[in-house]
Amino acid sequence: MNTKVAIITGASSGMGAATAKLLAQHDMKIMLAARREDRLQQLQDEIRSAGGEASYKVTDVTSRTDVEALADETITTYGQIDIMINNAGIMPLSFFRNLKVDEWERMIDVNIKGVLYGMAAVYKHMEERNEGHIINFSSIAGHIIFPSSSIYSATKHAVRVLTEGMRTELGAKQNIRTTLISPGAVETELYDTITDNSIYPALEKLGSQEWNQLDPNDIANTILFAIQQPTNVTINELIVRPTSQSL
Repeated sequence: MNTKVAIITGASSGMGAATAKLLAQHDMKIMLAARREDRLQQLQDEIRSAGGEASYKVTDVTSRTDVEALADETITTYGQIDIMINNAGIMPLSFFRNLKVDEWERMIDVNIKGVLYGMAAVYKHMEERNEGHIINFSSIAGHIIFPSSSIYSATKHAVRVLTEGMRTELGAKQNIRTTLISPGAVETELYDTITDNSIYPALEKLGSQEWNQLDPNDIANTILFAIQQPTNVTINELIVRPTSQSL
């Protein structure tokens, strides 16, 4: 079996970092991508010290040029791209009435455009090889809407639509698998992007404080499960919640 090569955006922390370490442990070559070079360097060193193979490229997913350069660098370094994991995302929840328009625009740029740029950057390579696997991240917020989630939910619903649309185009004709992962509550740095402190009482009313959040490794294991399916099988969509999460 040929060694697979995976690109992971948002790899500097949380689910991205956990996934990078797990896939490297399963003999995959990893190209790490994020904006924080110190974190990428540390993760690369950690993977290599454990016997894995990893490189990194500082990447802003809101830059089409950056993401195209990431794909090119991966092919130069490892010769191929088998898996594209569009994990980078932000979640600055806020009430609509507070009109945090700059944050809305940033979410659209990262959560929607960043995914599109990632898909576009690897498509031609996968088309030429007639194989590949694109894994995109939505969220439980892409399936439900709650107070303060309207813009974030819209971006994550968009990712669901894009992924399903690409499935209908790429699967049968070009043998490119697409998988959508929709996590529930996960212990990550996503919450650090929230600047609207007025949302927390509303979240408490929804019962969010009672949820035992998933560990990023739980999501990493989900991704590995999807990747390890035989080539004639595609896990198209998975929702992964804590057992105690009611929403």
